[in-house]
Amino acid sequence: MALSNLASRVLVAIVAIPLVVGAVFAGGAIFALLLAIVAAIAARELFGIATAGGYEPLTRTGVVVAFLLPLAVHFFRTGWFTPPEIALGAIVVLGLFTLALVRRAPGSRPLGAVAVTLLGVCYTAAMLSFAYALRYHNYVVTARAGTALVFYPLVLTWVSDTAGFFVGRALGKRKLMPSVSPGKTVAGAVGALAFCMLASWAYARWVMVPFASLAVLPAVALVLGAAIGVAVQVGDLVESLLKREAGVKDSSHLLPGHGGMLDRIDSLLFALPVAYILFTIPHVLLFVIR
Repeated sequence: MALSNLASRVLVAIVAIPLVVGAVFAGGAIFALLLAIVAAIAARELFGIATAGGYEPLTRTGVVVAFLLPLAVHFFRTGWFTPPEIALGAIVVLGLFTLALVRRAPGSRPLGAVAVTLLGVCYTAAMLSFAYALRYHNYVVTARAGTALVFYPLVLTWVSDTAGFFVGRALGKRKLMPSVSPGKTVAGAVGALAFCMLASWAYARWVMVPFASLAVLPAVALVLGAAIGVAVQVGDLVESLLKREAGVKDSSHLLPGHGGMLDRIDSLLFALPVAYILFTIPHVLLFVIR
């Protein structure tokens, strides 16, 4: 990694980390708005990748829906907006098909346009919304607890990405999936998984207990780390697969040293729902310190 690239990454992190921590701690509409902005940017980048790959998504509509989805989750939790989830999904699908009817001729593949648009919204906004769900999980009783729970998969994602890069660079010889991501190695993947498990154990012990009053058994923390670690790497490879199909290197050049927003959150899009599902298993993963 070049020095200028590393400096750019550090500068972005210095600006982004306090912003994210503050928004997560504040919760509510502020956190939902941050997720909505990130989701809209990521969806726009994904639709750009799809367009480069020969698809024709309903880009502007998809970006708007991606922006609104995390806000809808917030308003649903606060009781301001309470339609059944299945009805809301039906409205979105019917709206996209109606829009395709008006804007797309049969020769412009309207079915593909609707399918890619809907998938793009689900892949970005819906997956990101699991961060909001973690912030207000059943175990959460304070803002500090909610923040600690949200940052569990975030910290593990950062550790996995960092460990995978340095271990792969030092020890990596055999390629993991060269047709998808030529830079990924088996050694890097194993190292990322090992450090992710270790980070999960450390986070459970030194963050979850004092800040969230939640205890995670050491063996369970290791399992959590392994599951989230696998999700992180799969998420990274999936975005690489999409970019390889479209023939693009980065989703955009929005973030210096990082590429686009989607490049920065691709792993999180898999880690967040996996973490939420694991934390939702009753009487197995967590118990509250009384």
